[in-house]
Amino acid sequence: MKGIILAGGKGSRLTPTTKGISKHLIPIYDKPTIYYPISTLMLAGIREISIICNPQHLKGYQDLLNETSQFGLQISFVVQEKPLGLPHAMLLARKSMNGKTAIICGDNFFYGRGLSAILQKQANYDEGACIFGYRVNDPERYGVMELNGEGKLVNLEEKPTKPKSNIAAVGLYFYDDTVCEKAKSLKPSSRGELEITDLNKLYIKENRIRAEVFGRGTAWFDTGTSQSLLAASNFVHSIQESQGYIISCLEEISYRNNWVSKKVLKKIVTKRPQNTYNNYILELL
Repeated sequence: MKGIILAGGKGSRLTPTTKGISKHLIPIYDKPTIYYPISTLMLAGIREISIICNPQHLKGYQDLLNETSQFGLQISFVVQEKPLGLPHAMLLARKSMNGKTAIICGDNFFYGRGLSAILQKQANYDEGACIFGYRVNDPERYGVMELNGEGKLVNLEEKPTKPKSNIAAVGLYFYDDTVCEKAKSLKPSSRGELEITDLNKLYIKENRIRAEVFGRGTAWFDTGTSQSLLAASNFVHSIQESQGYIISCLEEISYRNNWVSKKVLKKIVTKRPQNTYNNYILELL
């Protein structure tokens, strides 16, 4: 399975901060926001990742992630001139895709015990799609999942006035190798975009979609606003200070996945300045 990170948005809800920087490069506590979706894909066992970005932010991503190939990641960049929907971004990246695909929004952050096992279980399916859900108090703000008595996904509604459940569809999706053909068949919505909900409904119609609802102990943040960005930063700070682990340390995940050797990783990190992040990796080794 290969991964796509959607990082082409302008971050209008975070202006004026985002007038000069991509919202995905703004830190969540001690790391750029984009580290968190990258780490989610890595926990699913995915090391080939395409980042969808707009032209003015391309160099910033390249400068930030130019070292990742040394410790086991294969990151490429695809320029999207205008944000025309998730399926559109997928079609732009289709040259680098020849099979199963995971898509994650670049401002989404997941954390929890057992998260890697959940992601890898769904990534190992060869057929159909998986849409991930999370229980929220205000489902009318999100795409809402309707499940039957057996927990099977039967419908999706985008920001309904009367939600049929409190389970929001979060910005993480796994698809089989038929996804590009389905995306090509979509028509733009009234706002001129190819909609991810329409794509998922094609899988629902075929009865080939699974719903994975995160339970207690899993945290999800959509960090597109100042409030949620602060909440996520406080969460990361609290966990790291109390437990001594660093959340979304790309080098650690790569090392534990056996994508980079101890010798090579130590050589990379010893060339860097001494700080809490780099010292953590050296202590781990």
